Amino acid sequence: MPADLNDYFKNRGGGNKGPGKNKPVGGGGGGGRKPPETPEFLKEFGKKTGFLYALIALIALFVIAKPFTVINSGEVGIKSTAGKFATEPLAPGFHVFIPFLQQVRIVDTKVRSINYTASAQHNMANIRDSGVMNASSITALDKRGLLISIDITVQYRLKPESAPQTIATYGYAWEEKIINPIVRDVVRAVVGSYTAEELPVERKKIASEIRLGIEEQVIAKAGNPVELTTVNLREIILPPKIVEQIERVQIAQQEGDRVRLEVIRAQQEAEKVAAHAKGKADARIIQAKGQADAIKIKADAKAYENIKIGKSLTAEMLQLKQIEVQGQFNEALKTNTNAQIFLTPGGSTPNIWVDSKSRQKKISAEQ
Repeated sequence: MPADLNDYFKNRGGGNKGPGKNKPVGGGGGGGRKPPETPEFLKEFGKKTGFLYALIALIALFVIAKPFTVINSGEVGIKSTAGKFATEPLAPGFHVFIPFLQQVRIVDTKVRSINYTASAQHNMANIRDSGVMNASSITALDKRGLLISIDITVQYRLKPESAPQTIATYGYAWEEKIINPIVRDVVRAVVGSYTAEELPVERKKIASEIRLGIEEQVIAKAGNPVELTTVNLREIILPPKIVEQIERVQIAQQEGDRVRLEVIRAQQEAEKVAAHAKGKADARIIQAKGQADAIKIKADAKAYENIKIGKSLTAEMLQLKQIEVQGQFNEALKTNTNAQIFLTPGGSTPNIWVDSKSRQKKISAEQ
């Protein structure tokens, strides 16, 4: 305690006023001293106490009630006053509201996903925390009543501008009331129009029909509350017997394709051999034709030459030629005196002679 206060209380204890008297009585020899006045800082403190108490209460109320909120990007705030939702959402930023009378709930408007898979455990807490929810596979009956399972992923987002009306109509579990029922109904309707064997073959067509069906039903909802982004058909799970049957058909088709391929290869090989043979035959024909053409050309040339020679022969030239042959014959007789001479009929000049000695040798050998 400060020294001023100690002195103050000591002085007050020095003597007490007697009843009905103006002077103090009692021991201590206090005499007639007047009690000291209250210090100024205590007077000021007393005046400000009420203000401090009010300030502390206001801070405590602000901390406990928290009459403000911060909305991040990809979110909107939905303000309710006395339980009634406002028609306009709160944009990202800092917002103040009246505690106890008003309330602000933040909803996510980013893209969210539902994975329909066989190993899923349905848990709405997952989608609120991470934006991804796992749900069980969609079971459907094909055209013949066989049970089929479909694994599919659907991505979507809540439209910010209509978020208050959507929450007011469907509540904060709007995904369970809008997306999940629509997806399951559309998948079952599409699968029911095909046989189990057709599903793997028509996979792309089925995926397109499922997306269009979901999109149409989402848009048809009052206020168009949700925007559909993607629909991915991940897996079609068929009954084991159907899978075995399809595998047998595929094996048979593969075998047929292999046989057809071998036939085509054999045909191509035969055509190749035939083309090669035809090429050789054509080559021989062309070669023979070329040779015949060459012979004909030579013959034509020779005939032309003979014609030209025949036209150029005269009686004087023939007589000169005969004289030349006669001269050659005379020279031959000088060395073959015993030769037998054969004359060309009607001609005066021999053109063949035979050695008589050789003929005698031949006659002797025959005898």
